[in-house]
Amino acid sequence: MKSILPNAVFDERPLFSGLRVLDIASFIAGPTATTVLSDFGAEVVKVEAPGMGDPYRHTYLSPPNPSSEENYAWQLTNRNKRSLVVDLKNPHSAEVLARLVKWADVLVTNFPPRVRQRLGLNYEDVSLLNPRLIYADITGYGEVGLEADKPGYDTTAYWARSGLMHVTRQASSPPALPVPGIGDHATAISLYAGIVSGLYRRERTGKGCNVRTSLIANGVWATAMWLQGALQGAKFSDEIDRRRPPNALFNSYRSQDSRWILLAFVQEDKNWPVFARAIERPDMLSDPRFSDAERRHANSGALVAEIDRVFGAHSLAHWRSVLDAAHLPYGAVQVWDEIVKDPQLLANHVLVPIAEGGEVTMTVDSPVVIKESPKVAPRTAPALGEHTNEVLEELGFDATQIDELRAAGAISHAPQGGRLHEQVSV
Repeated sequence: MKSILPNAVFDERPLFSGLRVLDIASFIAGPTATTVLSDFGAEVVKVEAPGMGDPYRHTYLSPPNPSSEENYAWQLTNRNKRSLVVDLKNPHSAEVLARLVKWADVLVTNFPPRVRQRLGLNYEDVSLLNPRLIYADITGYGEVGLEADKPGYDTTAYWARSGLMHVTRQASSPPALPVPGIGDHATAISLYAGIVSGLYRRERTGKGCNVRTSLIANGVWATAMWLQGALQGAKFSDEIDRRRPPNALFNSYRSQDSRWILLAFVQEDKNWPVFARAIERPDMLSDPRFSDAERRHANSGALVAEIDRVFGAHSLAHWRSVLDAAHLPYGAVQVWDEIVKDPQLLANHVLVPIAEGGEVTMTVDSPVVIKESPKVAPRTAPALGEHTNEVLEELGFDATQIDELRAAGAISHAPQGGRLHEQVSV
């Protein structure tokens, strides 16, 4: 069939060049969605409250996060943006918000419904000012119901409430806290998809719309395979115990140097004989306990004990070499120092340099790639209120009006100090 697509043409300008985005969100999921837009050239203005600004500026100082003098969390989630400090609760800020809404193509917020109502920031309010606006909102637990205004974080709404925290642990072990932001980053991509879908709808209809998602919806989507089983009355196995798993060939093993290797033999009958020979244990192929998948599963504890002894005799480097040579599916559980130097991540531009260089030289790219529309080089994240005057002047406020807004407490300037050294106690 002849393709209806034209020959590939590389864009001369970033895909979202000229797209104006108003980021009135805090912490991770909402701001990350606008960061993805900025990676493709969108102009993002981040509205922050006076004082500490977005609380996410300071969470990197809190355990168990890795300690650093550099605000690595802020850099990741707020690169490429300009910061404007506005007190949205101050009645004198109403005109600032109105001009921002009229300026924007996209508005992103994660305020709870009751807060949006109080600030006049609902879709019904702002769409009157800008009917073409794509209004994207994100909540912890959804827009309606008894918990619509309940505070939600990825650990509580995405991980715990969805069941992910229950199943990603060993038997009888308490739930472990995941790396912060896992659920937020996944949810941000859903919100980004909604925004892009809304922009496509606007191209077809000329009208804006309200797109939305929630942390709990994305957590449930992440568990959807097993949850669909629950919806259809499936019988679930007992808690996972790596010493007696349902399948010893889909299990983790520790090497001599205390590194972990995950075997993932989805095609078990195909992989089993290749594996037994690769680890120099062809005798297991004739062991009646392991002769077919049903017996291997029934005797999984015995098979784990055999494989434990084998893997415990050599280093991770040895087993990588063996398993790679046999073309077997596995994953080495990498540590941070390895990940930041991973040649596969560097080759595929998952880790990319920051444009200005300086003390922070690399960052993690967003996962969406359009071959014909290269991304902009990431820039450093802004200091609090760094661009307040600049943005207000672009919105048409003159010097006298800006001074009056400042005197009324509706806006404020950036604090003294560098962009990434946000040394504020929490």
